[in-house]
Amino acid sequence: MEQLTDLAQLIADSLSYCGIQASAHSTLFAIFALISLLAVCWISFRITRYLLSTKLTRLILRSKATWDDELQSHNFFRRAAHLVPGVLIYLLVPLLFSHSPMLLEFLQKVAFIYILVTSLLMLSAILNTVEDAYNASTMARRMPITGFIQVAKLLLAIIAIILIVSNLIGKSPVLIMSGLGAVTAILLLVFKDTILGFVAGVQIAANRMVNTGDWITLPKYGADGEVMELGLTTVKIRNWDKTISTVPTYALIGDSVKNWRGMQESGGRRIKRSIYLDVHTLRFCDQEMLDNWEKIRFIKGYINDKKQELAKYNKDNDITEQDLLNARRLTNIGTLRAYMLRYLQHHPKLHQDMTLMVRQLAPTELGVPLEVYCFCTYTSWVEYEAVQSDIFDHFLAMVPNFGLRAYQRVSDQPPPPAPAKQCTES
Repeated sequence: MEQLTDLAQLIADSLSYCGIQASAHSTLFAIFALISLLAVCWISFRITRYLLSTKLTRLILRSKATWDDELQSHNFFRRAAHLVPGVLIYLLVPLLFSHSPMLLEFLQKVAFIYILVTSLLMLSAILNTVEDAYNASTMARRMPITGFIQVAKLLLAIIAIILIVSNLIGKSPVLIMSGLGAVTAILLLVFKDTILGFVAGVQIAANRMVNTGDWITLPKYGADGEVMELGLTTVKIRNWDKTISTVPTYALIGDSVKNWRGMQESGGRRIKRSIYLDVHTLRFCDQEMLDNWEKIRFIKGYINDKKQELAKYNKDNDITEQDLLNARRLTNIGTLRAYMLRYLQHHPKLHQDMTLMVRQLAPTELGVPLEVYCFCTYTSWVEYEAVQSDIFDHFLAMVPNFGLRAYQRVSDQPPPPAPAKQCTES
């Protein structure tokens, strides 16, 4: 090994020039050579870091590409600078310490571990860059990859640990991996959540069950909000009260989950609410009530059509208006239901091509419910609640004009108000 002799002799001659007599086998030579090696590595590290952190950064800022900016933000180039001293130590140690086998072996192991850890950090920065670039694309809404990125990091860490252990004990990595079979049960127990999360992540991605940004509800965990991060073992959900809920990833396929994505994609949010009417205020309509309601724009045509239909039916069946038992007559609750339906059909903020109806449900101890079932054109919470409130504000205010009363549980209720003589639509 001519190079080894020349380098060792060069350091020995340098020590002799300084008045220090030391051979390649002496401790003094080893200390001086180690200090010199560390100094060279430190200088090379500072130069490399300066070039990568200053000169390269200027080029990155000038370029139009975004991937290099992401690499810079995740400290990829700063971590790459650490490779230079590690490689120098690994290459120069055999040239300096060939006469000290124990020191040579120790320094090579340290250099190998240093290079391996640095490489692991660089690969982690690359994976983080890939994740950020993917999350910025439209594909992230359909299939998040955070869980897969975390699995890749975990596998790289396991490989690095196996290589480090094999380097320290001087055994083949294949031998160490074969010995892992004896502790498989322990590993399965330790990584139970990781394994379950990985399997759940594959199913979630394959079936597009949940994506980042979706509004989901998990009653079991009290979570109701937007998915912030879909990780390997946990899912972070920002609730509407601004708290953060963290649930296991496998809970998304093992428990009941409501995903509101379909509502958001459809462009319509359902309104389903009832008005309970006091059953004691239900009655047939007299002529005065009908004449008064004909002034309401939405049901003017309805009342006229119904009056003609009922008059024809009574005439065809020889039924007089005094025959209260057999004659068909309009009711105030039916007329109110017709008004509510036509009001919704003319509302500009409701979807007319989606299900829209006003139906009467089975009477309860709270009265007779009239349920409004329709879809608002706004899906965001604030606008949706405003439209829903405006609709029911109007309906509740119109109830007394039909001789009806909205039910509420009080001890002493006044008698229902008489139908207004003049009724105009608000």
